[in-house]
Amino acid sequence: MLTEVIVAVAVLGGMGLLFGLGLAYTSRRFAVEAEERVAMIRQVLPGANCGACGLSGCDAFAEAVAAGKCPVDGCPVGGQKTATEIARILGVESKDVKRLVARVKCAGGNSRCGTKYKYNGIASCRAAASLYGGQKSCFYGCLGLGDCVRACQFEAIKIIDGVAVVDENKCTSCGKCVKACPKNLIELIPESCRFTVYCSSLDRGALVRKICSVGCIGCRLCVRSCPRKAISMVKEVLARIDPDLCDNCGECEKVCPTHSIRCSDTLALENKSQAG
Repeated sequence: MLTEVIVAVAVLGGMGLLFGLGLAYTSRRFAVEAEERVAMIRQVLPGANCGACGLSGCDAFAEAVAAGKCPVDGCPVGGQKTATEIARILGVESKDVKRLVARVKCAGGNSRCGTKYKYNGIASCRAAASLYGGQKSCFYGCLGLGDCVRACQFEAIKIIDGVAVVDENKCTSCGKCVKACPKNLIELIPESCRFTVYCSSLDRGALVRKICSVGCIGCRLCVRSCPRKAISMVKEVLARIDPDLCDNCGECEKVCPTHSIRCSDTLALENKSQAG
């Protein structure tokens, strides 16, 4: 009887030892594979450490995507190329990445929109906005003091004629400028949509006409002219283009009486000439 107990204990002990060794080997093997994948992913990332993925930086993103906690296209700065490389490393299907660009939805520079007082405070849009909404005659307009410029580590934004302008060729859609703007004027829009309403005013058309020569007056001509029904009104006073419906026909730009709807390509050339 004692012999049988000893044999049973020995068998169980041996099995426990074998299982333990197997688990240790498996854990070590997969840990190495995980570390290798993290290192490979980290190598193909742009290294901006901008936090656009929602994490603290590229190292954190590499670990998260390797563990399946983030999508392969979670790095907007890296775009399609990076997403494809990460998918290859992980052995999963690649995703098509729609490139986004930041656009400042205001074109009311100093020559088009006046000021209601002279601001001599801190050179910060956020600071100026805390004083009666800022010095611009338009409460919703760009204050042009460069919070977005300082937030952009890719040097994609400049102040031209008192309004922020984005160089879409340099924009990485990190979204830092969006967060920096106290007026919420900057929006990430699909690059494929070439037409944008460069105005954010929610004032009535009569007031807009008095203070800004390029503001949206809510006339609805663009709404009626759009064959794709891609334009709607925000609070009945501001036109907005749905980038998913827009086919870049340009009819809205042709009928806009204040030229607040512009093709981004044309506007970029004008801004380049003005910055000259």
